[in-house]
Amino acid sequence: MAAGGRQGLCGAERSGTDGLTLLGLMPSAPSCPHGPALLFVKTSQGKEEGRRFYACSACRDRKDCNFFQWEDEKVSEARLAAREEHNRNRQPHFAHRQNVERYKNFVRLPLPKRRFCQECQQLLLPAEWEKHLDHQFLCDISTAQLKCPSQLLHPLENKKTNAQYLFAGRSCQFLVDLITDLGFRRVLSVGTPRLHEMIQLKASQEEDFRVRSLLLDIDFRYSQFYTEDEFCHYNMFNHYFFGGEAARETCRKFLSQDNGERVIMVTDPPFGGLVEALASSFKKLMAMWEETEKEGHNNQEMPMFWIFPYFFESRILEFFPSFTMMDYQVDYDNHALYKHGKTGRRQSPVRIFTNLTPSMIVLPVEEGYRFCAACQRYVSSDNQHCETCNSCTSKDGRQWKHCVLCNKCVKPSWFHCNSCNCCALPDHTCERTQAGCFVCGKAGHKCVTCPSLSRATAACQADKKQRKKTLKRMKMGICRKSRIRKKRRDFA
Repeated sequence: MAAGGRQGLCGAERSGTDGLTLLGLMPSAPSCPHGPALLFVKTSQGKEEGRRFYACSACRDRKDCNFFQWEDEKVSEARLAAREEHNRNRQPHFAHRQNVERYKNFVRLPLPKRRFCQECQQLLLPAEWEKHLDHQFLCDISTAQLKCPSQLLHPLENKKTNAQYLFAGRSCQFLVDLITDLGFRRVLSVGTPRLHEMIQLKASQEEDFRVRSLLLDIDFRYSQFYTEDEFCHYNMFNHYFFGGEAARETCRKFLSQDNGERVIMVTDPPFGGLVEALASSFKKLMAMWEETEKEGHNNQEMPMFWIFPYFFESRILEFFPSFTMMDYQVDYDNHALYKHGKTGRRQSPVRIFTNLTPSMIVLPVEEGYRFCAACQRYVSSDNQHCETCNSCTSKDGRQWKHCVLCNKCVKPSWFHCNSCNCCALPDHTCERTQAGCFVCGKAGHKCVTCPSLSRATAACQADKKQRKKTLKRMKMGICRKSRIRKKRRDFA
């Protein structure tokens, strides 16, 4: 990856690839309901093709947010006014402060009057019952349920925007125990509502539990259950605090407590999100921590756990070279595949990336993890140390094998292909390893920009016309024969 051209506030560009390239968050970027938009451009072979444009930072699907604007487009005053009105209409009905007051009134109600609308995902006060008569709702909401909102709310499962795949109890408990054992006292929970929930619950039940958490999340529904010191409405793709400077100051104060000591950021972003945009926001949160007056901690990074699939390792290391991927498999309650206890390729691919010293991260031996003295870190039981690579090389939990020709370890199902000069699956097609056009087969362009596309299209259209004519003649021949048979029957 190379940085070049107009470098936005995100500080990174993607070049050398086909498709859309993120140019970053520009100072004068227009806004949609999810905050400032990001600047993109279409690229081919590392070169820009077409005009640059702004699109929503959080929603990659136009069905979720259809915001679009060319970078050089002149927007009329009427359209700007309409956009501002649209953005206002898309904001939550109640402000965070109002939700806090509503929660106080809700907990004062007797248990039979505590209702939660499942369709609106909202705590209901008695005066609002009539408006929700046609909706399904839960009754007798207990205090225990209010302290576990992730179990009360329906998960938002758009993998590119929200992707609320919630930590399973095993993984969540492991993270809390690990954070406590490492001596951290404050957790900046970015997109990890269940971790925040468990920390809050333990803090209310155990007097000697000193860990505190601040949740930053794009799901505003959590503002119904947490105060303004416990939750900030936040978009991790553009580092946007919906609550403005007040919410930003809440985060800054949280990070600066105890002179910035013993705080860690834990984040679990949507797996379909842009790594560049996420890395930019995380660096800005780290910069907020670095602004605190610390003594003797120059040039240190804020401790961090980034929870993400292992196949994004190279992308994460581009932005955070000091990070190491741990072997611990994170599993989720509401994900069909990312479950603990599975074997082979069915194991959860989600790992913990961290800038802490790997030997400090103690993984549970009872779950099959062991300490590798050569690598000075805990690894899975099947991740065997390769003497040639001098490392425990497996990424997916299976035992990998060393290829002498490739001079690296590869997956157990891969074999070396002499034609491709690299390891690949046995049933792969060698031609597919070479990027080329699907129309003419040549490299250097994609099928949509193929010079021979017009000839191929013309030939295809001519072929379609010929087939239509043939089909028409066949139908006419059948009709003519049937008419002749009918006349013969009538004559007989």
